[in-house]
Amino acid sequence: MTSTSDRPTSSIHDVRQAGINPNHWYVVAQSSEVTTNPIAITLWNRSIVLFRDSQGKINALEDRCPHRQVKLSHGVVKGDRIECAYHGWCFDGSGKCVDVPYLEENQKLPSGKIQAYPVREQDGFIWLFPGEKKAESIDLFGIPEWDHLNYIATVSVIDCNAHYSYLIENLMDMYHGHLHDNWQAWADPVLQELQETSDRVDALYQAQSYYKIDKIWSISQLFFPALRRLHPEPLNVSYVYPHWVSTLGNDFKIYCLFCPRSLTSTRAYLIHFTSLNAFWRLHKLPVPFRRFVKNRLFGSAQKLLDGLVRQDVLMIEEEQQAYLNNPQQRGHEFNRTLASVQRLIRAQADLEEN
Repeated sequence: MTSTSDRPTSSIHDVRQAGINPNHWYVVAQSSEVTTNPIAITLWNRSIVLFRDSQGKINALEDRCPHRQVKLSHGVVKGDRIECAYHGWCFDGSGKCVDVPYLEENQKLPSGKIQAYPVREQDGFIWLFPGEKKAESIDLFGIPEWDHLNYIATVSVIDCNAHYSYLIENLMDMYHGHLHDNWQAWADPVLQELQETSDRVDALYQAQSYYKIDKIWSISQLFFPALRRLHPEPLNVSYVYPHWVSTLGNDFKIYCLFCPRSLTSTRAYLIHFTSLNAFWRLHKLPVPFRRFVKNRLFGSAQKLLDGLVRQDVLMIEEEQQAYLNNPQQRGHEFNRTLASVQRLIRAQADLEEN
């Protein structure tokens, strides 16, 4: 890996004006959100409609009917087609118009297509590829813990009126634990190592963790703060463009999957995993029972995760508003990790510009 001093300077000076590199897989919804009822999503100023067809397959189309330019997401799904609410024009999963109900005998269906996007359903989420490269040539980030029986998941949706750079900086800057008070999972972080390449930034902090999941009763620490005891643990955070992952010791792993919507709007999905790897007796139990435990405990850290998100979003949106009020004003930053993150964002945006 190269040091920060070896990285080239990007041509995009203001990171708050940087776009995204579309040649990556972005998360646009949870699997449970997408049914045969169309839903509208936005990915970097692109309006997209998602729906399942009669076989349960996910489809992603440009969210407009080429007839009058209204949103297809107002319509309904009939079999493998989506029908526009306005005049009943129907489109298949490739974006081709396959029916106009009032078409006369001497008239032909429109030959053009609306854009269809490569989309995958994996690890509980819908991943969409908006770029021009071949989607199959780009690896999906993936969440191997999602289906693993030794990990209990909690998901919190982050919606913030801010450029996505503010959120990733917040996630990479472990010194902001001061903000979280009773929701805090770590304390006294010290940055020990920082590495960056053209597509990722890795930061290693040494910190004090409030949790140690080594006995069956210790899971109760998630619900009762008085039971928590500080102990040293490594805290790893990585920006693997365009997503984020963190581990705190051996007990917790957190992902943040990004869906940047515009220069001032970001949606992301924060997934917290509690590890049951320490409970070796549990691993000997029948798989159906272990799956029942996993499903039953889904969302067990919801209060903790949602509390962290609320506090972070407040700060992030204030940062964005301060920038909008005075774009020339700059703060004083001492965490080297943020400079690396900004370099990566600008470099990836440059790839799209060039």
